Amino acid sequence: MRAKSIVVVGSSNTDMIIRVPRIPRAGETLLGGEFFSAAGGKGANQAVGAARAGGKVAFIARVGRDAFGDQAIAGLRRDGVDVRYVFRDKRAASGVALIFVAKDGENSIAVAGGANAKLSPADVKKASSVIGSAELLVAQLETPLATVAAAAQAAVKARVPVILNPAPARPLANSLLKLISVLTPNETEAELLTGIKVTDDAAAARACSALRSRGVRTVILTLGQRGAFLADADGQRLVPGFRVKSVDSTAAGDVFNGALSVALAEGKTVLDAVRFANAAAALSVTRPGAQPSAPSRADIEKFLRNGR
Repeated sequence: MRAKSIVVVGSSNTDMIIRVPRIPRAGETLLGGEFFSAAGGKGANQAVGAARAGGKVAFIARVGRDAFGDQAIAGLRRDGVDVRYVFRDKRAASGVALIFVAKDGENSIAVAGGANAKLSPADVKKASSVIGSAELLVAQLETPLATVAAAAQAAVKARVPVILNPAPARPLANSLLKLISVLTPNETEAELLTGIKVTDDAAAARACSALRSRGVRTVILTLGQRGAFLADADGQRLVPGFRVKSVDSTAAGDVFNGALSVALAEGKTVLDAVRFANAAAALSVTRPGAQPSAPSRADIEKFLRNGR
């Protein structure tokens, strides 16, 4: 199958990761952690996740003129991502994330956005031709909301569907939500957007209904190992996930969104696309790091065939 064109607008970070027995409490110092670094940033993670899942991906982002920016671009190129629209900022440093990963796979993250905060609607405009020719546009919220809105508006004008991963969680206006074809919050993000605490499937259904009432066509509420709760014009249902031994959950949501975009761009049904994305996310948590954890198309398909 010929790879489908996907544009990702978003952040690029270098992740500085320390593996620890548990997440430190406030004011506490833990000794004996293991350190490593990896390419990250929600936008870059989703771009790499989509490329490895079989998409033809272009990335719109901003990095600094520093070693971290050089490394980020080189890594994206190795995965076949089109980096013509990854702009180099003259003043701001590349984004950096400091991450604790506990023995059980849970994580705690702090981000210094740097050049990500400088990604502008003008940058999006420079990439209008690649947006107009895409099958799908994917965005998140680690870059300015005005830029996310400009990208969504450009996509809608060109009749290109928009997937928005509303992370990190923040309030969103209905004017933006009405531009979104597929919204992919987790429980925390869904609660912030709706005021509904997602404690079970009934609460997930209420939260999805509330989001659809604000203009979103399809809501896919991710639930970790449980899978994802899907709500669209055909109804609401839980799409079960896969039970695996978690090593690092850092980029599971990003891998989910990257794989989801590929499956939808290829014309899979939403239900099959969510199953494909669930498999990709399950594989990712069995591997350390953000971008390093994204599985290949062959790995995803093998996992789905085996059912584990």
